[in-house]
Amino acid sequence: MIIKELTQVGNPIIRRKSSVVKDFKSKKIKKTIKDLVDSMRHGNLVGIAAPQIGINQRIFLTEIRMTSLRTIDKDKEADDLRVFINPQVLSVSKKTFSEYEGCGSVAHANLFGKVSRPTSLVIKARDKNGEWFTMEAKGLLAKVILHELDHIDGKVFLDRLTDTKSLMSRSEYKKMFKKKKAHN
Repeated sequence: MIIKELTQVGNPIIRRKSSVVKDFKSKKIKKTIKDLVDSMRHGNLVGIAAPQIGINQRIFLTEIRMTSLRTIDKDKEADDLRVFINPQVLSVSKKTFSEYEGCGSVAHANLFGKVSRPTSLVIKARDKNGEWFTMEAKGLLAKVILHELDHIDGKVFLDRLTDTKSLMSRSEYKKMFKKKKAHN
């Protein structure tokens, strides 16, 4: 298991548009995917993009599961590990929702803030074997996909804040999360 320290905002790779993957079967790409899985799970994240481990490639992963900061409705929201290589958004819903987001690449800043995202999308990408797939994503999965897409396009959630007054520290976010959890 190789766990990479997450690249933080301020490092130029976080703001650089990632390169298209051409050799899907290379050992380097397979290693990148494995390192992303290990780093995402170790970091208690539900998504991670290659720039977050210092690799300028259009690859990201999602895995919607319980974390220390997130409870999920397993029947409605849980989603197995997915690998997205060279993703292309085909469409997004006009309907949006605004929720708090955090990010492993602003972890040292310990910030969370409200971001507005489409409620659903259709995406086309290659899987870990280089095979094309198309899927529709809704809710939390759509939000995570769009968040990770931003990373491979050189953006972070801070660029999309709906209101800078919504910014809060990790400790305040945890308090809010615990109150929400207690009410459910």
